[in-house]
Amino acid sequence: MARIQYRRRLRSRIIISFALFGLGLTALFAAATIYMRARLEDQLINNTLEREVKNFADFKRQHPEPDARWGMTIYFADIYSANKFANIPFAWQRYDTGVYDIEQLGDEGKIRPYKLAVFKDADYWAFLRFDQSTQKLGERQLLTSLVGAVFAFAILSLLIGRWLSVRVMSPVTELAARVQAMGRTGKAQPLRPHFEDDEVGQLAGALDDYSDKLTALVERDREFNADVSHELRTPLAVIATTTELLLTAENIPDKVRERLKRIERASRQSNELTNALLLLSRSERSAPVDGETTDVAKVVEQVIDVYRSHLGRKPVDVKVLVERAIEVVAPSSVVAVALGNLIGNAFKYTPHGDVIITIGAVTGKVTVEDSGPGIKAEDAEKLFERGIRGEGATGKGAGLGLAIVRRLCELYDWRVSLAPRPQGGAVATLDFRLRD
Repeated sequence: MARIQYRRRLRSRIIISFALFGLGLTALFAAATIYMRARLEDQLINNTLEREVKNFADFKRQHPEPDARWGMTIYFADIYSANKFANIPFAWQRYDTGVYDIEQLGDEGKIRPYKLAVFKDADYWAFLRFDQSTQKLGERQLLTSLVGAVFAFAILSLLIGRWLSVRVMSPVTELAARVQAMGRTGKAQPLRPHFEDDEVGQLAGALDDYSDKLTALVERDREFNADVSHELRTPLAVIATTTELLLTAENIPDKVRERLKRIERASRQSNELTNALLLLSRSERSAPVDGETTDVAKVVEQVIDVYRSHLGRKPVDVKVLVERAIEVVAPSSVVAVALGNLIGNAFKYTPHGDVIITIGAVTGKVTVEDSGPGIKAEDAEKLFERGIRGEGATGKGAGLGLAIVRRLCELYDWRVSLAPRPQGGAVATLDFRLRD
């Protein structure tokens, strides 16, 4: 079985594309903003601390007195003699000149993040601490704001994409709606006048051209079938009338009388087939002329009489079992063509044995069983296709009979099927009950 692929509508593709574009763009913008802010802020703080710790050391060289205070207040500064570092916090002693991230207990008793700048030379060890709490809070606020912006931009992109898709897809949607309306009504209406001179208008024009050509082709086909049907009825009527008159004559040899009856049956069969093909060409149903139903058992008897020539001298026993009567609201010619193909195939492909025709074993069904070569279960459906014949088929034939039966069943909502017969041969079933 072919892999089923899920396909989105063009409108959905546009909406999703805009949404993903907006989400991806805003997410990248947010990530870049966070990275650049952190990078630049960190670099600025580091440079400032390195500069200020050196300035602090220089200040102490110039003002060694203990009461001299450095004027910066945003940093916590400490300086010690290089030879006397006993008062230096133990954790700071291991740091060389540079800037470090540390955590330390603040005045309020909570652990706070700091930047520690260290400057060491032969005379002094200087330290600057910078409290990063405000910086970290700013980072969290920025992150929250950016996440909110990402979602806001994503929703905005989704709404814009939906609005744009409606605007962009409106001509295509209208074209699809008009084509669907034509399919429901079965009447072709010009599409091109309703659209602008753009791609959709060109598509509408192409559909109009195709519709015109298809309509003309179907109309020519209907006219041809009607003409052929009309022209064939006259010679068929002449043949039937002449045969009927000849059969009423006396002193006709039995062999000639039998041949005249065969001509009469063939004429009736041709007339029924012509009527059925005309209905198929028009794709319209037709009820019996007198408004009554068609007796299926009576049609079966006529069909057997018509197709008995297919048996010839083959040792085949034909049985007709009428379990219950079946009456169908359809012309007898249509029922005869449908059953004729099934019964005719059974007669043709059964070299010996029996052909059993059961009417009404199940309500509304007729089964035709034969003891011929049979069919494969996997080939049953293929045999209803045009030009397909069974493996055991011999002689002339175009493989159209079962295809005509299937089309008649589709026209009248009947069902037809083929299956292997358990004891050998094939079973054809024609169900006259309307399909669900």
